[in-house]
Amino acid sequence: MKIKSKFLAVTLWFIAAGIGCSLVGLSGTYLYLSPQLPSVDTLRDVRLQTPLRIYSADGKLIGEFGDQRRTPVKFDDIPPLYIQALLAAEDAQFFTHHGVSIKGISRAVVELVTTGKKGSGGSTLTMQVARNYFLTKRKAFIRKFNEILLALRIEKELTKEEIFELYVNVTFLGKRAYGIEAAAQVYYGRTLNDLTLPELAMIAGLPQGPSFQNPIINPERAKERRNWILGRMFELGSINEETYAQAVATPVTAKYHGVNLDVYSPYVSEMARKKAIELFGYAAYTDGYRIYTTVDSRLQDTAQQAVVEGLITYDQRHGYRGPEQNLPLDQLDIKTDESGLSTTDYGPWLETLKATPSYGNLKPALVTGVEDQRIHVLTEENEILTLEWDQGLSSARPYITEDSRGPSPKLAEEIVAPGDLIRIKQQDGMWRLSQIPEAQAALISLSPQNGAIRALVGGFDFHQSNFNRVTQARRQPGSNFKPFVYTAALEHGMTAASIINDAPIVFEDGQLESTWRPENDGGRFYGPTRLREALYRSRNLVSIRILRNTGISNVIDGMSRFGFDESELPRDLSLALGSHDLTPLQVATGYAVFANGGYKVEPYLVEKILNFDGRAVFEALPPTVCNGCDDGEYLAQLSSQNDSGAEEDSSNNPYQIQGDPFQFDFEVKSLLGILEPSDYPKAPKVLDDQVAYIMDSILKDVVQKGTGYRAKALGRTDLAGKTGTTNGPKDAWFSGYNGNLVATTWVGFDQHSPLGKNEYGGSAALPIWIDFMKEALKGKPNTHRAQPPGMVTVRINPETGERARIDDPDAIFETFRAEHVPQFKSQNDATNQAMPYEESITEDLF
Repeated sequence: MKIKSKFLAVTLWFIAAGIGCSLVGLSGTYLYLSPQLPSVDTLRDVRLQTPLRIYSADGKLIGEFGDQRRTPVKFDDIPPLYIQALLAAEDAQFFTHHGVSIKGISRAVVELVTTGKKGSGGSTLTMQVARNYFLTKRKAFIRKFNEILLALRIEKELTKEEIFELYVNVTFLGKRAYGIEAAAQVYYGRTLNDLTLPELAMIAGLPQGPSFQNPIINPERAKERRNWILGRMFELGSINEETYAQAVATPVTAKYHGVNLDVYSPYVSEMARKKAIELFGYAAYTDGYRIYTTVDSRLQDTAQQAVVEGLITYDQRHGYRGPEQNLPLDQLDIKTDESGLSTTDYGPWLETLKATPSYGNLKPALVTGVEDQRIHVLTEENEILTLEWDQGLSSARPYITEDSRGPSPKLAEEIVAPGDLIRIKQQDGMWRLSQIPEAQAALISLSPQNGAIRALVGGFDFHQSNFNRVTQARRQPGSNFKPFVYTAALEHGMTAASIINDAPIVFEDGQLESTWRPENDGGRFYGPTRLREALYRSRNLVSIRILRNTGISNVIDGMSRFGFDESELPRDLSLALGSHDLTPLQVATGYAVFANGGYKVEPYLVEKILNFDGRAVFEALPPTVCNGCDDGEYLAQLSSQNDSGAEEDSSNNPYQIQGDPFQFDFEVKSLLGILEPSDYPKAPKVLDDQVAYIMDSILKDVVQKGTGYRAKALGRTDLAGKTGTTNGPKDAWFSGYNGNLVATTWVGFDQHSPLGKNEYGGSAALPIWIDFMKEALKGKPNTHRAQPPGMVTVRINPETGERARIDDPDAIFETFRAEHVPQFKSQNDATNQAMPYEESITEDLF
C-alpha cells in the first residue's frame, strides 16, 4: 500500500512537472513569437489584389487586366447556402469557437501519432485567414504555433462576419480565380447569387484542391467532394433529405468562362490599359483601379459591326480566294458496324477547329462532303451543317486580281473539296460561306464639343491584328484633306462663288521628284468652276490652283488649329491633294472644328479613374465648347480660380494629375452630376464663325449633291463630310459629322496594295460610315446651325459667280461674308468658258 502511494505521488509529480514544463514552454514560445507576429490591425485595411477593370461611359465592362481574377464581396451579399456549405466543408463550429478548435487540433495530433504523417492540420477558418494573409503554406510546427497565436488575436480584433469575409475573398479557387465571386464567374459565368445549391457546394469544395480538384481539370473528384459537402450539410440540418437527393443527382455543369465582357472593345481597352500603366506602373494590374472611358457602349457595338460588315462586303466584291488549308482525309477514323452503317471519328479535325480562332464572327469549319450544289461542314462543336447553293456558294467567283474575278461557279466542287478549312458566317438565321478579308479598316467617332471618343475600332479583329489603325496607321488622306485647304482660301479673300479654272496643268517643281501632271478622276477637265462646286465634286486641278493662289505658307501656317503638325506638312502643291500621312484620329479631330463651329478640341478616352476605395484619382478636364459663355467673364473666372488654387493645399486633390485649376467647384459638381460646359476649360476659338458657317454649308453639299451622296440614304439634312481616295487607289476615306458627332472611316491594305479601280472613298469607306451613323443618330433630331451675323445671301449666276440679274432663270443662292458680296455685273461682260455641265458625280484620285 505504501509502495502504491509512493508510485502515485511520483506519477502526479511527473504530470505536474510535465504540465509546468509545457506551460513554461508555451509561455516561452508565446513570448518569443508574439513580438514577431504582424499586427492584426492591418487586416482592417487590407488591399486585395484586384485586376484593372475598364468600363464604358455607361458602366459596361469592356476590359480586364491582371493575373488574379478577383471581385471582393461583403458578408451580407453572400448567399446563406454558400455560408452553410463552406462551414460544412471547412469549419462547422466557426461561429462558436474562439479561433482555434481543440477538437480539430487533437484530431490532427492523433493522425500524426498513428500514421507518422502530417494531415489536415486541424485549421479553422480563422487560422486559414492568418495563414493566407500573413504566413506561408509550408507545413512546419513553428508556422502552426504562429497560426494559432494569430488566430486568437484575429478573433479578439475582428467579428466573425469580418473574418469570414476575409477568407472568402482571398482564397485561391483555381483557374486564376481568387475569391468566391471570381470563382462563380470562372466556372459558371454567373454571379454568386445566381448559382444553385450544387454549384455553391462545388465552389465550397475548391479550397482543398483548387488546381487539381476543380471541376474542369478533374470533374469526377470535384463531384465527389461536392457530394460529400452536401452530405455534411444534410447531417448538420442545413438542407433536408429531398434537397440533398436532388443536389447530389445534379450533373457537373462547370466549364471555363473567360472574362465576361459586356462590350467587345479590345482596341479601346488596350488604349486605357496603356494609360493606367503610364500613370500607376504595374500596380495598375493589382490595386483594383477602375477606368471609366468616354466610349458609349451602344455606339461601340455599332462601330464594331459596321467595320466588320463593311470589310466583308468589300471583300465579297473581289472574289473568293479559296480555303485557308486542307487537312488529309486519312486523319479520320471511319468505322463500319455490322449493319453496314459507317461512323466517322472527327477527333483530329476537331482539335484543328478548336485551335483555329474565330475572327470578326467568322467561324472556322471543315468540309466533310461535297455534292453538286451543296456542301457539308463540321464545326468545333462536332456539329455537321449543310450549306445550300444560295448560302454563299453561287456567288463565290474566284479572285484573280483586285480588278478581276473568274466566272461564277456551276458546281460546289469548283469551290471547295473535302478537308478544306473554310469560314462560315451566320446571317439572317442561316450559315453562309465567307472568308477573312485581307483589307483592313478603322473607325473613330468623337464628340465635337469636347473631343470625347465615343467609339473606336482599330481593325477587323484585335486578336487577328492588335495594330490600332485609328492611332497608329499613318496614311495619305487624299481629298479628305481638301476642306482644310479651302478654309484657308476663304480666310484669304476667296468666296464660295470664286471661279477657278479646271484645266490641265504641268508642274516642274524642284520639291517634287519629277514633272507632275495631276488629273481629275477619269482624266476630264471642266473649265471655270465655282469653289463650292469644286469641293463637293472634289476637283483636283481646282484644289491645286486654290492652294497656289492662297499661298502654301498661308495655308500651312493655320494647320495647327486643326491638330496637325505644321512642321511635317509638305511645302509643295501636293498638299492640296492630301499627300501627307495622317492617322484617322488626327483627321477626325480636324473635322471636329467644322462640326462645332470653329473650336479646337483635344481627343481623349479616359474620363475618370477610381481607386480600390472608389475615390477618383484621375478625372479628365477636356477643353470644352461653351457657346453660351461670355469670353470676358470666363477668362476672369479662370484667372481668379487659378490664383486661389495656387494657395490651397493640393496634397489630397484627386485631380492633381491634371493640375486642375477648378478643384473644389469641379469636384463637388462632379459628385452631384451637375457639371456644365462652363465648368471645364474653354476650347479655344480657332475659326471665324462666318468661315465656319460657309465651310459647313459646302460640306453639307458634299452629301446632298457631291461625292458623298450615298449618305442621303439616312434621310437627314444635317450631315456634312468629305470623301477621300488616294492614288492607286490605296486608301479610301470618309469623314463626316452632324452637330453632335464626328466620325472618320478608312479602308485600305496594311501593305499599301491597291483596293481596286472602282473602289473610292464613296464606295469603300462611306458605307461603313453610313451603317454607323444610321444607328448612332437613330431617333436624334436634326441639328441646324444658325447663320452668324455679318453674312448675306444673294442670287448669283452659277457659271460666273457674279450677282445674277433679276430675270436670270439659272440663278442660285450663295452666302457671303458681307464684305465679300459680289457686285452686279452685266451678263454680256462675263466671260464664260465653261464646258458643258457634267451631271455625273465622280470621285477624286490622287
